[in-house]
Amino acid sequence: MNTPSHAILNLFILNRQIGTQVNNAICIGAILPDIPIFLFYFVMKFVYRLPSRQIWSEVYYQPFWQTIISTFHSLPLALIGVLIAHFCSWRLIEVGFMSMVLHDLLDLPVHNHDAHRHLFPFSNYRFISPISYWDTNHYGKIVAFVEILLVFIASISLFSTMRSLLTKVLLITVNIFYWVGYFWFYLKVHKVTP
Repeated sequence: MNTPSHAILNLFILNRQIGTQVNNAICIGAILPDIPIFLFYFVMKFVYRLPSRQIWSEVYYQPFWQTIISTFHSLPLALIGVLIAHFCSWRLIEVGFMSMVLHDLLDLPVHNHDAHRHLFPFSNYRFISPISYWDTNHYGKIVAFVEILLVFIASISLFSTMRSLLTKVLLITVNIFYWVGYFWFYLKVHKVTP
């Protein structure tokens, strides 16, 4: 899933259970697993100046980067974090780790050949889903549409619970970006020729 989707869906799911006073912890936990991927891309693109095709088809799969990415997408490590934080009464950290677990669970069914090792470091197993959130060869257009539809529905529900104007603007911006991006991509791929 896309990182903003994780933040919005995690907020929708967790703040109904826990309450809005921990929204920052939910958001941090929702985006934290993807931070190494953003850092990786930034370094490869702007420091080493590699082409995007090489970054995502070769360098991304190198053991060093896969270990870092797998560590941040590890269900067992996030669950251990939840337990430690719970027993130490670190409520915000516990919620952050709970949000990381939810991130990983939402990623699990929508990654095909780019699947994470969600059981790392205890196993190198990768669940190769038949669907992908981005790959059109694995129903990416359908999955992307379902993702933005879920984000839109969650955003409507969250809008009234958001207290600051900034968070409301961010919700609206993400949704506009998703819908425009989806239709632009769809029209670009399916150009009608006269």
